[in-house]
Amino acid sequence: MVLLKSFALSTLMVLGAASGALAQSDYPTQPITVVVPFSAGGPTDTVARLVAQVMSKELGQQVLIQNVGGAGGTLGAGQVANATNDGYTLLLHHIGMSTAPTLYRNLAFDPLTDFTPVGLITSVPMTIVARKDFEPTDMASLTTYLKANGQDVTYANAGIGSASHLCGMLLQDSLEVQMITVPYQGAGPAMTDIVGGQVDLICDQTTNTTNQIKAGEVKAYAVTSPARVDSLPDLPTTAEANLPRLEIGVWHGLYGPKDMDPAIVAKLEAALQTALQDPTVIQRFAELGTAPVPLDQATPQALTEELKGQIELWKPIIEEAGVYAD
Repeated sequence: MVLLKSFALSTLMVLGAASGALAQSDYPTQPITVVVPFSAGGPTDTVARLVAQVMSKELGQQVLIQNVGGAGGTLGAGQVANATNDGYTLLLHHIGMSTAPTLYRNLAFDPLTDFTPVGLITSVPMTIVARKDFEPTDMASLTTYLKANGQDVTYANAGIGSASHLCGMLLQDSLEVQMITVPYQGAGPAMTDIVGGQVDLICDQTTNTTNQIKAGEVKAYAVTSPARVDSLPDLPTTAEANLPRLEIGVWHGLYGPKDMDPAIVAKLEAALQTALQDPTVIQRFAELGTAPVPLDQATPQALTEELKGQIELWKPIIEEAGVYAD
């Protein structure tokens, strides 16, 4: 009897393991939700939707975008950290994953231990732009103007912890000025008010500013990349404007909840790499002033290394600024 029970238990374990392996090999069998922790229409949302469209074709299931804004991206990230790790709930986040541990002293999750990295996607340069009737005409005159009148200038950002918030901190630190910070619930609303002339200045990703710059809806001063971007060849870099410290790229990565099955991660990694080689994605990224990362960066290992390094980079900068979200 004992032997029969032991045999039955072993058989159930084998069948269970086989069933699990079959489920993993069939993955995905239902739509996948990618949480973007910022508002629809913003730069990270734009990146997510471009990549998701190709991943849907590759995986044979819809990859749906869910915008969960709030708390500088930590609300949506926290939702994914607590999700079931079956591969059907993912997170597409940007540089904010590396700044959250310092900005939020009571953060409910650990970016390094509560997620499964899938891969890097792109690193987006940022542009310093203003309402089109703002007085300074170039970066040199903007620098002079801010040093004389910074306390009266309104600086928009997409909320504490957003890329535009981080760039704003670096800008003010580099020029040793203090502006009036106007936080918004996302990059889209912030850019709308820049175009409408309600606020003066913003530093935001090329994915959110290139179209407005080309249309003449805003006044552009500089791009924060080491070299000029092809989509905005006449826009000088911050280094050309003698602001080498103000060099920042907003990298994006794809994650799942912690302890995802390696077989599922491998399928997602392959689909991500396919998306980053898609001609339409490459073209659209180029139009927005960025490019997909090389394929050897679209891996779990590369994303882990980037996240660790960026946490170490931003920690002293944020602590020196003394600006926290809680």
